[in-house]
Amino acid sequence: MPKKAAGTTTVVNVASVPHRSVFRYPGGKTWLVPHIRKWLSSIERPAEFAEPFAGGGIVALSVLFDDLADRITLIELDRSIAAVWKVILNGKGAALADRIISFKVSEPTVREILSAQHRNLFDLAFATILRNRMQRGGIMAPGAALMKEGENGKGLRSRWYAQTLKNRIVDIVQKKAFIKFIQGDGIAFMHQNASRPDIAYLIDPPYTVAGRRLYAHSEIDHEQLFKAVEKLEGDFLMTYDNVPPVRELAKAHGLDTQEIAMKNTHHAVMSELLIGRNLAWAR
Repeated sequence: MPKKAAGTTTVVNVASVPHRSVFRYPGGKTWLVPHIRKWLSSIERPAEFAEPFAGGGIVALSVLFDDLADRITLIELDRSIAAVWKVILNGKGAALADRIISFKVSEPTVREILSAQHRNLFDLAFATILRNRMQRGGIMAPGAALMKEGENGKGLRSRWYAQTLKNRIVDIVQKKAFIKFIQGDGIAFMHQNASRPDIAYLIDPPYTVAGRRLYAHSEIDHEQLFKAVEKLEGDFLMTYDNVPPVRELAKAHGLDTQEIAMKNTHHAVMSELLIGRNLAWAR
């Protein structure tokens, strides 16, 4: 089992962090939230906090609920994930929550929803949440299989926390005036807003693990991402796999790095790499 890497900080107990997102992800960033709080307390309060590769948006939502920025902006390219955010933020969040509560989970009902052609945004949003909960590890890429055992051998029903999902949606709806969602490219957003010093960014690009695609949009131009980051007037924090090529990219662009301890989905202690202009606060 992997050990904690030398120089990393204490592993965060994710059970102590409120879970705000309706999504579950491999490589989810709940463990990062306490570090984000520490980072933001070390800089001037941002008017806006942006996640250019938002996915489930757990960090930005935590920033908003903790009142660490005036508003948040979520940018996500994936059509299915975008559908969830659009439905929640554009007036149909309560209806989506009710649909979740009323859904009867079984393998036939789940497969029926996931195999259907979804002709409207609402149906796509519901199917996306269902897929995220029912496919192994929350993997959203095409071709991922349904989980078999689930929690304590209880199968598909064990991952359908209907009331919890409803509560999270209701909470997000109550804050929707302070949330902006953009379906688009995160790097383009950074280029468009590079001159703004009042935005703080969490930059958590999608990635692959051992060749497995975890998301529908898993490939990005990392060199172009680093070039965009270098031009930002606002402060930022990047999270990446802790591997030599990434360290070399960070060094080439004059950026600071720090290993941070975290646990993977099998509870093994691993380390990820934080990248920023000055990570003294993280040491």
